Amino acid sequence: MVVNPNTALVLFSGGQDSTVCLAWALERFARVETVGFDYGQRHAIELDMRPRIRARLAALRDGWAGRLGADHVVKLDALAAMSETALTRDMAIEIAANGLPTTFVPGRNLVFLAFAGALAYRRGASDLVAGMCETDYSGYPDCRDATVQAMARALSLGMDRNFTVHTPLMWIDKAGTFRLARDIGGAPLLDLVIEETHSCYLGDRSHRHHWGYGCGACPACRLRADGFAKFAKEIKSGS
Repeated sequence: MVVNPNTALVLFSGGQDSTVCLAWALERFARVETVGFDYGQRHAIELDMRPRIRARLAALRDGWAGRLGADHVVKLDALAAMSETALTRDMAIEIAANGLPTTFVPGRNLVFLAFAGALAYRRGASDLVAGMCETDYSGYPDCRDATVQAMARALSLGMDRNFTVHTPLMWIDKAGTFRLARDIGGAPLLDLVIEETHSCYLGDRSHRHHWGYGCGACPACRLRADGFAKFAKEIKSGS
């Protein structure tokens, strides 16, 4: 694989998807920086997992340590202050009257991409890598490819720089994400994803399942559990 000489900035939450995206970027770019967002999320434990994941990734493959650059954390308190959602309030996770899950934080990915673009501009990067996925996207409209590409165009126009937003997971399901982790880094990366990444909306790290840690009941846990079960079945069948 030819390594892109550019610097990529990965939107890295500490979750399964963004961790696989970070590994994907480390395979492809000469330098990779990361940015996380502290927006008052209930599952802020994901932010605590980020340094551990970065350290393990750096040691996972020859060359990755030299490519992994600076980490940045941006506080976005205003996002939680103006949001009435199950990710930023102690409220039930359910389907709201508008048909969207109460875990949907309006504008979240749009804000993330805008701040990531501004940071990338300062850091001399024009490649953003993000874990949005239209296949397993929980109905969030800001995870759709059309939304992401519209933001990429807006960033390019607004900053007069040709930004590209890479979304390696856009057209694969959660089983495919586990498979991609295995394809990139074999069993060591798959083990890292299971053991260190955090998806549970309730921030539960006290219950260990074969697919990782979490409450096992929230939508994020169910999606991850179902994806791992499908992935395991594929492995057993020789796929």
